[in-house]
Amino acid sequence: MVVFVLNDGVYGTANDRETLSEIDRRLKLLNKPAVKSIKSEDGDIIDCVDIYKQPAFDHPALRNHTLQLRPSIDLPSEKVDKINESGWPVVIQTWQKNGTCPKGTVPIRSIRKQDLLRAASLEHFGRKTPEISYTANRKEATNSSKFININNTKLDTRDLSMVNRSAAVLVTVGYNYLGAQGDINVWNPNVDLEDDYTTAQIWLKGGPGDRLESVESGWMVNPKLYGDKRTRFFTYWTADGYETTGCFDLTCTGFVQTDSEVALGASIDPISSRGGPQYQITIGITLDPNSGNWWLQYNNKVVGYWPANLFSLLKHNAILVEWGGQVFSPSVKKTPHTKTAMGSGEMANALLGNACFIKNVRIIDNSLQLKYPEWVATWGDEYYCYNVFNDVKDYRDGPIFFFGGQPGSNLYCL
Repeated sequence: MVVFVLNDGVYGTANDRETLSEIDRRLKLLNKPAVKSIKSEDGDIIDCVDIYKQPAFDHPALRNHTLQLRPSIDLPSEKVDKINESGWPVVIQTWQKNGTCPKGTVPIRSIRKQDLLRAASLEHFGRKTPEISYTANRKEATNSSKFININNTKLDTRDLSMVNRSAAVLVTVGYNYLGAQGDINVWNPNVDLEDDYTTAQIWLKGGPGDRLESVESGWMVNPKLYGDKRTRFFTYWTADGYETTGCFDLTCTGFVQTDSEVALGASIDPISSRGGPQYQITIGITLDPNSGNWWLQYNNKVVGYWPANLFSLLKHNAILVEWGGQVFSPSVKKTPHTKTAMGSGEMANALLGNACFIKNVRIIDNSLQLKYPEWVATWGDEYYCYNVFNDVKDYRDGPIFFFGGQPGSNLYCL
């Protein structure tokens, strides 16, 4: 193990092969030359990078990639007001208070040495651990499996239940999905342990087990990745069940950014408060039927895309969509349980103004229109810790999905 002190006084450790020179080399690959840099009040440095020199094009599958500057179709979207229901401004990215990136550039959150040093290794920086389901060994799982029946499709809940993860989601399956959208309530839940993180997000998935392909986006609190406990806009992708491909944001090559105003991994504010103003971000992910690229929208602004070349199955459609939250921790599904919260930290039955919600839940099918899924089900790994409630009252915009919780708040989850 190599132990050293950085110039800024931060202590770090690395394996023998992860020397300072290797860390510097990785930083040069991640941090492209900036046309302009913006210092954000939250401590981030946002680099405005030439759109044609962004990290994505270092990916082997994208060496000869032709940049698609905009979708080939008008992406389905619903109006996002500049003032939300409480009369308060919508959520912004913190760095935007301090400047803007010129046209022809994309804003990229600069990666620092200490960010790399917090990772288990350079190879694991910005990546989830492999998402191993409890049906990895099908013979052992056969007698204890439980199923959700969605439109006569049996979904084994053990395929939703993953080691070191606790989820609380609304799910639809068994259709050719070309996109999904939702308005995600923004909170800042407590993160307890060093390796923990907590999300509120949308997933679009295709393929089984170790061939799982997924594109994801929402907000997250992840101190190990970002170095603080701020709520941040994030993306993720994988083409092999989170084994060796994909990453958060732009911590690896793959995602192609096209917008000059929205930065992946940037902190967002303001944050909702219990009984007070409620804030939300609108996340949309849509397949371009002509290019096979998956386009990401943030508050209906087109941010960029995951190229079709990254995937095998997802280049055609997704077969499963999830909306909700997830807590990653080595201490879920055991006692003592991590105290990391999900959503607002309130259980789902606290409802509007207290519990985290996703409203305007929508899928996109072959009609390329946004619509509420015809068939849905709810699922939670640990109902006493993080629970779910799909409120189907006659709300103006359809059912509202509530989820979340705070371990330690009741006797059944300590």
